[in-house]
Amino acid sequence: MEYLVTGATGLVGSHVVDQLVEDDHDVVAVTRSASNAGHLPDEITVTEGDITEKASLREPMAGVDGVFHIAGWAYVGPGPENERKAERINVEGTRNVLELIDELDVPKGVYTSTTGLYDDTDEPVDESDDPERPSSPVYTRTKWDAHYEVARPMMDDGLPLVVVLPGNAFGRWDKPYGTNRGVLRDYLQEELPMIPRDWAFPFEHAADTARSHILAMERGEPGEEYIVAGETHTMEALFDVAEAITGVPAPRTVPPSLFGLLASAMGVVERVTTPPEGLRAETLDFLSGKHVAVDNTKARRELGIDHRPVEDGLREYFAWEREQLAAES
Repeated sequence: MEYLVTGATGLVGSHVVDQLVEDDHDVVAVTRSASNAGHLPDEITVTEGDITEKASLREPMAGVDGVFHIAGWAYVGPGPENERKAERINVEGTRNVLELIDELDVPKGVYTSTTGLYDDTDEPVDESDDPERPSSPVYTRTKWDAHYEVARPMMDDGLPLVVVLPGNAFGRWDKPYGTNRGVLRDYLQEELPMIPRDWAFPFEHAADTARSHILAMERGEPGEEYIVAGETHTMEALFDVAEAITGVPAPRTVPPSLFGLLASAMGVVERVTTPPEGLRAETLDFLSGKHVAVDNTKARRELGIDHRPVEDGLREYFAWEREQLAAES
């Protein structure tokens, strides 16, 4: 089979490309700059394209057996000043890709949504729960628009698309300024002063996220949505595991309300200057009390997804990250 992958040089996209090659598939990797694709397998075809420029995707997409649409703007912190950019990439870019799947009669597509669409949940939610449109951060609001105002209506009209909703992915090949990698790198260097108590989210290794995407392409029913996220962990529990692996002390925990107070203060500061990385009002507000638990029963039953324990994923990631830090020193 021949598959086209948008976002092919990003964290999840890189793992999808790598696994497709291992499975003996042909891959067309779309990236805005071929210079970003040096870590990808030599066997693939790298093509420069931009999902916000529909014409740039038409030729490379023609004739493929499937499309993985993974590309997206995925930052929490600089959202307010990048709202238009996020809309162009996450919403309009998604519309471009999905319209081309339809126009070129591509047999099947897989679109990457996110469990970040769900707000605080008392009980695990599943695919039958439609979250309300979030007011912030900009990333999740634009992903909600792409999911519910672009992808779902087109699936209802017969587009052969499967939607997957992963959790917080971490792993090699993440960009240094990636949200999760930034936090984990700061922790390894003992530069993460505190974390919110009780803040919880599904976490998973990016290789498992990628395998879930491929299973969705192979086994997913067009028109269906699948929560493919891993197990939910509080940030406190996650860093307790990290400490056991690395020996680096876990950051101290503080009440989430403290992050809310800091968010309010930084909102005032941002009127006159840009705060340091990690201290943006949007980031602090995001950390002030979110608890997301999801039920991936449908994906386990119909797709056969299987996530490694989070400690195994973190052990692999930290070994790689320490190599990167050593090479940079």
